Amino acid sequence: MSKVLGRDTSTVTTSIKAIVSPAKLAHVVLRTSKFDKLVDWYVKVLGAKIAFSDGGLAFLSYDEEHHRVAVINVPGLMEQPAGISGVHHMAFTYASLSDLVLTYERLREIDIVPVWCVNHGPTTSMYYADPDGNQVELQIDNYDTVEEAGEFFFSQAFAINPIGVDFQPEDLAIRFRSGEREESIKVRPQSGKRGVDSIKLR
Repeated sequence: MSKVLGRDTSTVTTSIKAIVSPAKLAHVVLRTSKFDKLVDWYVKVLGAKIAFSDGGLAFLSYDEEHHRVAVINVPGLMEQPAGISGVHHMAFTYASLSDLVLTYERLREIDIVPVWCVNHGPTTSMYYADPDGNQVELQIDNYDTVEEAGEFFFSQAFAINPIGVDFQPEDLAIRFRSGEREESIKVRPQSGKRGVDSIKLR
């Protein structure tokens, strides 16, 4: 029997081995010197409401959670240089292709447009850059179940191209508006080999 300082550690060892995963991702916190501009951008893009703001800290929410995005005002921060390590993007999932297209069209009208659009296979995704250059992915699931999406990761198509196939957002919107079935729009086209070096950094 293992003992540390006279204490039986057999139950401690067992409990350490039992890994408990989080129930959900709660929120993202951003620091910025463009406080008002950043808060306004996330309000517009996510349709969020300001749950709290005092000019130094803002909590934004778009669902039942008290906040999903928080913004901290830190004067004097430097601009983000390209080509450094860090978080590549954060992603938000919409319920349907209709919601994604409506969001794209709404944001386009106020001059907020994607910097990259790609059908990854499991998702159809539009990437935006906020005023600080942080990338925000607005996406829909292309499969009805997690199991179906998971199967794609073991497909030959994924082995050849794990990144995805780029698309023009206006073309996608036209296809949707023309009445084409959502299922056919979400199918990832065939492609050649593609690697991580093709991922857009900014």
